[in-house]
Amino acid sequence: MIATDLQSGVERLGDMIAEARTIVPFTGAGISTECGIPDFRSPGGIWTRHRPIEFGEFVASQEARDESWRRRFAMEEIFAAAKPGRGHRALASLYRAGKVPAVITQNIDNLHQASGFAAEHVIELHGNTTYARCIGCGQAYPLDWVKRRFDDDGGLAPNCTACDEPVKTATISFGQMMPDEEMRRAGALARACDLFLAIGSSLVVWPAAGFPLMAKNAGARLVIINREPTEQDDIADLVLHHDIGEALGPFVGN
Repeated sequence: MIATDLQSGVERLGDMIAEARTIVPFTGAGISTECGIPDFRSPGGIWTRHRPIEFGEFVASQEARDESWRRRFAMEEIFAAAKPGRGHRALASLYRAGKVPAVITQNIDNLHQASGFAAEHVIELHGNTTYARCIGCGQAYPLDWVKRRFDDDGGLAPNCTACDEPVKTATISFGQMMPDEEMRRAGALARACDLFLAIGSSLVVWPAAGFPLMAKNAGARLVIINREPTEQDDIADLVLHHDIGEALGPFVGN
């Protein structure tokens, strides 16, 4: 059912939240746009201006690694200044109330952790851009270490001090394997909940887009909150084509 207006949609969502025992949110870029973080896919998004650097290209080319890190450092001010929005805070309120055991996210911005979720309860399908990892041995590095090495070496992306393999942001790039443990946990949560909230996701990136379907097929109610229509609107129990902050704002602090 597509809500005809925001107020009736929020009221219906409130009823569904009250009736639910276990709520699993699944979040995409749309929840973070009010925080100043641009999305990737929509018109004017990052990928309309810069072609994504695929994982194989990153591994094979020093030039690609250098460009990847130049892009990341150009975004640092935006990521560093971002604070959790109303959507993040509403989900954190439901988490503190015991309704939400964990959040599944396609986002890489660390804002769910900043809103109050324990790190172990944030299932990051696409990784995290606030730190780096060696693609060989997995050694973690803070971004300021990468930036110092990058600047000191004249704009060359650094390698790991332990194994000399390339260091990249701790994110999942195109062509890179999805994280097995996170995918397993997300699937288990989707199958166990009785209310699944798909928030700010275009639901076109697979296999992540399969989790709403998985929850619905296991008997959960499905709510989709996204400004633009998605291919799964027709199977949802409630659809809100409204601003996410406005839709979830009434649930902050509840």
